[in-house]
Amino acid sequence: MDPNNDTMEPLSEPDAADPILTITGPTAVGKTAVSLEVAERLNAEIVSVDSRQVYEELTIGTAKPSPSEQQRAPHHFIGERSLHEPFSAGAYAKAANDRIRAVLDRGRRPLVVGGATLYLHALQYGLADIPDVDDEVRDELTQRLESEGQDALYEELTQVDPRQAAETDPTKTQKVIRALEVYHGTGKPLSYYYENQPEPPFDYVTVVLNRDREKLYDRINHRVDRMLDAGLLDEVRDVMDIDGVQLDEPPLSTIGYREPIQHLKGDIDYDEMVRLVKRNTRRYAKRQLTWFRRYDEYHWRAAPQTSAEDLTEALEDALDSTHSAAEGSAR
Repeated sequence: MDPNNDTMEPLSEPDAADPILTITGPTAVGKTAVSLEVAERLNAEIVSVDSRQVYEELTIGTAKPSPSEQQRAPHHFIGERSLHEPFSAGAYAKAANDRIRAVLDRGRRPLVVGGATLYLHALQYGLADIPDVDDEVRDELTQRLESEGQDALYEELTQVDPRQAAETDPTKTQKVIRALEVYHGTGKPLSYYYENQPEPPFDYVTVVLNRDREKLYDRINHRVDRMLDAGLLDEVRDVMDIDGVQLDEPPLSTIGYREPIQHLKGDIDYDEMVRLVKRNTRRYAKRQLTWFRRYDEYHWRAAPQTSAEDLTEALEDALDSTHSAAEGSAR
């Protein structure tokens, strides 16, 4: 690449075997700005990994890309669903895989962007396809918890699903009950479904953008102020007036909506609402960073110093490694 030329040399035609560049990181770190530049360099379409931006009614509180930003590159899973249509991580992964295939079929590169940790894990690593279990099974196990105690249920789990029991904290009663309800409801242990989940169809090279903690927290605080100035409370009022929307269930029970709902219902005053949104968002960012550290294969980069050129070069390196490995195996 010519250092005096800001344009990128064209990559080879995208192939389904190529790793897909993913840009993630904590909330407010600056993913949107750099991802738009990368998308323009790669002639890419952005596949959003956000559990709330997918809803058309939620804009300000989700920091949804603006219309002008969305015009710079095609976006997927931005404002596509109604709050009346719940969207799980598993459903997202299936839909996103279909979109990625369609993008590749058009001869363009998919660029995965977002920080919804469970959605990202489901896309990159898959989720176990566990059948639905009748509610009566869970109710019976809950009654047994009250009459027999958690030790008895965990002991049963060690007998029927020792592998899952070894990975389950005996004091986490809901996880113990979940494992037992799958066994009793399906006839197979929960570990069976984890061990036999399908392999994800694509490989990924994932970059985690990060900032100095104090600077990240300062960006979070300023973002909350901007959201409120932009009319977050009006947006929440409109959402609360939608017939049939459950305010105590995802996605409205999440940070940035839960606290304004509490304020508008008269449970907390304005200043307390602002304090809680900022505090809870900072804590969420910390949890995101902890989650990302679980993955040794993720590449960490400092957000202020990392340019779109750096990220496209990361993809080039991954493509070179993939192509070299393919050539070596073909010999």
